[in-house]
Amino acid sequence: MPELPEVETVCRGLRNLVIGDTVSGAKVLRAESIEYPAPEQFVRSIRNHSIERVHRRGKYILIDLDRGAGLAVHLRMSGRLMVVDRKAAPERFLRVKMNLASGRDLRFEDMRVFGRIWYVPQGNTFEDIIPTLAELGIEPLEEMDGAHLEGVLKGKKMAIKSALLDQRVVAGIGNIYADESLFRANIHPLRAAGALKRKELDVLADVIRNVLETAIEKRGSTLRDYRDAEGVNGNYQDSSWVYGRFGQACKVCGREIERAKIGGRSSHFCTRCQPLKTRLKKST
Repeated sequence: MPELPEVETVCRGLRNLVIGDTVSGAKVLRAESIEYPAPEQFVRSIRNHSIERVHRRGKYILIDLDRGAGLAVHLRMSGRLMVVDRKAAPERFLRVKMNLASGRDLRFEDMRVFGRIWYVPQGNTFEDIIPTLAELGIEPLEEMDGAHLEGVLKGKKMAIKSALLDQRVVAGIGNIYADESLFRANIHPLRAAGALKRKELDVLADVIRNVLETAIEKRGSTLRDYRDAEGVNGNYQDSSWVYGRFGQACKVCGREIERAKIGGRSSHFCTRCQPLKTRLKKST
């Protein structure tokens, strides 16, 4: 699933490509891709709106339209939001097509059909239409520090890896960058979140920001389906520290990278660089 760096990369690309353009028409090829309103109403509502701003909240792409309306997109597992020439042949998994007055299309492609699009009518906020937005945690690139992590993790017995994946704790972090950040902070993913010391959390907050910023510079990670707004692959995965490197030598100490299921997710780590100091109880 695209995480914060991939979504931020798409947003930055869209800012350069579509701000000031106008949606002249739309076609929904797969109804499930439109979460709100009904597909027919979506097509009528989105028409003749100009695009004023593109921003991000967690893993959501948020587009401010004129007249107080908005457009929200969540890529989920395999969604792609790209700007292409209208004459370009449609991809096999094209789900929603929005025509732009400039002669291009804003196309949403999604092989697994898990991604969703919302139209936000005038007089409503994004949170009104997508209540989960209001539940998201802090944005790690802007406000997060060790003190904040200490507060939201206090008393939590769950694994720190699971805590980082909880979007109510930190918005936008997923499996890849949780593994990468914990490795860089020398914290085992099974450490109890509430047992981490303040000094460790200070380091973790700084490392998370650094890992995410580095991934954005590399346009994110392309493991299967992700492409940016211009259809370009990300390349962070080519320089990852642990994620996707099971059985390979640790880049720091040489020990083999291990892999384990934590909270149902595959986790990669080095037992020498990330010693397990505190084991979780089976009940957690």
